[in-house]
Amino acid sequence: MRLAKRESARFHPRDWPLFFGPLPRSNAPELMDAPGLDLDELSANLRDIRRVNRFFGGTTTVLRHLPRLLADIPLDRTITVLDLATGSADIPVAVSRWARENGRSVSIMASDASDEMLALARRHIGESAEIRLARHDARAVSEPDASYDVVLCSLALHHFTPDDAARVLREMRRLCRVGFIVNDLCRSRRGYVVTWLSSRLTTRNRLTRHDAPLSIRRAYTRDELIGLLGNAGIRDSTVQTHAWFRMAAIVRKEARDA
Repeated sequence: MRLAKRESARFHPRDWPLFFGPLPRSNAPELMDAPGLDLDELSANLRDIRRVNRFFGGTTTVLRHLPRLLADIPLDRTITVLDLATGSADIPVAVSRWARENGRSVSIMASDASDEMLALARRHIGESAEIRLARHDARAVSEPDASYDVVLCSLALHHFTPDDAARVLREMRRLCRVGFIVNDLCRSRRGYVVTWLSSRLTTRNRLTRHDAPLSIRRAYTRDELIGLLGNAGIRDSTVQTHAWFRMAAIVRKEARDA
């Protein structure tokens, strides 16, 4: 068993340039995006993602910026939220918990393009009355303009090519009344090294071990995210970097736009 574990964590010669050379963005597909995955394996992968979000900044990044967007909404009004590419809906669950702890009423639509993801999200949200599920492609959501106060997209933008990522950002601006938050990884060589090592030390899930370091390689840099926002016609954004190779784009609509 120990020998097998050492073998699984050993460097492969093809990986050396990624550890010590430039880190260009990759368009290689992540395994979790493939159709027909085993639900148990995918469920274990999503459990790993929830753990990363909980302990390494995914959840706190959203909850750090969300209250500022909601500050002008009266306390007696229900806040409406759309979460795109929700995965197992861990971010909606966290937002729902935050709302209860802060005396706010919230109605959340957790959406994903994958039926398998939605099935696993349904398991995770349980009987939550605040969270509903819908099947939406984040690039083209079949909802009217300004349907939600806030739109979220967490740990998902890097799954899209630059052109499609700009489409997602345009949809987020179209669908929100108040603003939106994009929470994603920030590509860096150090992030790749840390993620490669941690994915081999903390899990045996095949999808996580393949996709976690690849997610860093697929992620955008801060400057690239600013460029994507510009390509989407969004000029009033704030992009901040956070610990654990995270970054967030926060857009608050002007009153005349909202």
